Amino acid sequence: MNEPRLARLVSQHAMTSRLLGVDFVPSYQSGNPDRPVSEVVEAKPAPVSAKAPIFVAVDDRRSSARAALEALREQYIADAPHQHFVTDHHSIVFGEGDPCARLMFIGEAPGAEEDRTGRPFVGPAGQLLDKMIAAMGLGREDVYIANVLKTRPPNNATPTTEEARLCAPYLFEQIRIISPEAIVTLGRPASQLLLGTTESMGRLRGHWAQFPPPEPLAEVAGFDPIPVMPTYHPAYVLRQYTADTRQRVWSDLQQVMELLGLKARA
Repeated sequence: MNEPRLARLVSQHAMTSRLLGVDFVPSYQSGNPDRPVSEVVEAKPAPVSAKAPIFVAVDDRRSSARAALEALREQYIADAPHQHFVTDHHSIVFGEGDPCARLMFIGEAPGAEEDRTGRPFVGPAGQLLDKMIAAMGLGREDVYIANVLKTRPPNNATPTTEEARLCAPYLFEQIRIISPEAIVTLGRPASQLLLGTTESMGRLRGHWAQFPPPEPLAEVAGFDPIPVMPTYHPAYVLRQYTADTRQRVWSDLQQVMELLGLKARA
């Protein structure tokens, strides 16, 4: 991870701390900016210089991001935006993965298995998503996975525009904290919400967009643009399990791999 992105994370985490009342302002020890994020850096104190900023280790930054996400989860529970619409839930399915992930996947809402376990994408669609992630040369622990809604809709219904609007601020803050280098939106609700559009998935998928969109959403401020690749939801792929559908999704993911410099797993 390069220094500009780390510096941006510092600024964004500071903004999150002000919003949530979290008592930390993370920073980082530059050392070797090209060292992979997955490596734990045991930084030694650097000489203090009036011109050189002092930063803490990457693992401290990850701990700060994890704390910010937990604070945001508690804020969501306290606010309970889902009380304003009908749900059929037993668990809050907030999200999971690397709090400093380079890549974030965003779906629409938890299903029955997700509601039972409190984890996103663990049912049949989640098992397919795991295969997609593995094909990109990554593991589930290397990415961050979340949904637009944090509670299960009755009968796994598609989130309405109003439901998505009520839950959007918490998702947007998750994105701010994680600060991924790219986002893959899975299905129409997530794609339309992040891109501020009503276009169909057929027109959106396979084409790079950005979050926030060129005309920012009213709820979004203080973001650097993040590339977004919309693609079909794994549940849709399972329903339309044809070679053509699978190839389209793989083509979308290959564009993400090219952007991030990833290599397909043999």
